[in-house]
Amino acid sequence: MTCRQLARRSLQKRLALAYAAGIYAAGVVVLVFVDLPLVSIQAARPEGHPSSSAITETGPGISLPQLLAGSAVALVVLIPVALALGWYVAGRFLRPLRAITATAKVISAGNLHRRLDLGEPTDELTELGHTLDDLFARLESSFDAQRHFVANASHELRTPLAGLRTLLEVALADPDADADALRSACQEALALGGHQERLVQALLTLATSERGVTRWDTVDLAHVVEGVLASRRDQAREAGIDLAEDLAPAVTAGDPRLMESLVANLIDNAIRHNHADGHVKVTTQTSGAQVALTVANTGPVVPGDQIQRLFHPFQKLAPARHGRDGYGLGLAIVDAVTQAHRATLTAGARPEGGLTITVRFAACR
Repeated sequence: MTCRQLARRSLQKRLALAYAAGIYAAGVVVLVFVDLPLVSIQAARPEGHPSSSAITETGPGISLPQLLAGSAVALVVLIPVALALGWYVAGRFLRPLRAITATAKVISAGNLHRRLDLGEPTDELTELGHTLDDLFARLESSFDAQRHFVANASHELRTPLAGLRTLLEVALADPDADADALRSACQEALALGGHQERLVQALLTLATSERGVTRWDTVDLAHVVEGVLASRRDQAREAGIDLAEDLAPAVTAGDPRLMESLVANLIDNAIRHNHADGHVKVTTQTSGAQVALTVANTGPVVPGDQIQRLFHPFQKLAPARHGRDGYGLGLAIVDAVTQAHRATLTAGARPEGGLTITVRFAACR
């Protein structure tokens, strides 16, 4: 017999004793309030002619010894009855809890698709069951997303590693390789290493964003955008993309490093998924109790039903397009930073192509 079984039975015993005590106390109260008045009742008995209405003699009613004896017998009989009723009521009360415990054990063993499904009647226990069902559903979704994320991350990391290994094996296997050939192999190896380094950095940024905000400072999004745009203008110019800005003060509270990561990933995504002679416009503004950051860009037409998918890790609209696709983590980082700051994110496809993404934060007054 396990400790959990002892604890469960002990709980039923405690509840049974409590219910039995209540039932027994109710029986005692009933006897007291019924028997005591009977003690003082005097039974009237007529004497003489049957038709005579005069009462000439009165006699005692129920005797006190008889009353006490009957009450004692009733109280003794009430003890097992109260215990039996208390045990039955406690068992009925604990039955849903036992079902919850048994199902939770199965679910914790890895069968996350199981649910309690307590059904009717609707009471506090069934409400607890529905809450646990919702929790199990979120856990199942979280574990599925984690497994999917790990599989994708492993694939993304394995590809450059396999390429690097092949490159080095070919260079070492060539007995006639000269200094130029080895130099070229080293340059390609450095490029693959840089790819891995950027991917690992993106994964670390995503993990940091999902961890939440650890510091809250006053941040002006307009200043953050100015800094990011200054570092991206050469890249945009080489790609033939025009960067435009309309920056008004937009003061909010949050982690400056995560805010910069959000802005940088939005702008990088807008530049990367664009076309020659395209443009990117970044806007910051304050409206009431909110500040808004909007990034709009030209580019390929994005189907409306594909927008939400792009905010999941390793999701790309058109893989291997011009070799500038990135890793499919940029918008996932944006979404994680948005949730960490309790902000709202909206994204819409432009009819002529491209996206318009707006992130709204609470204004800092």
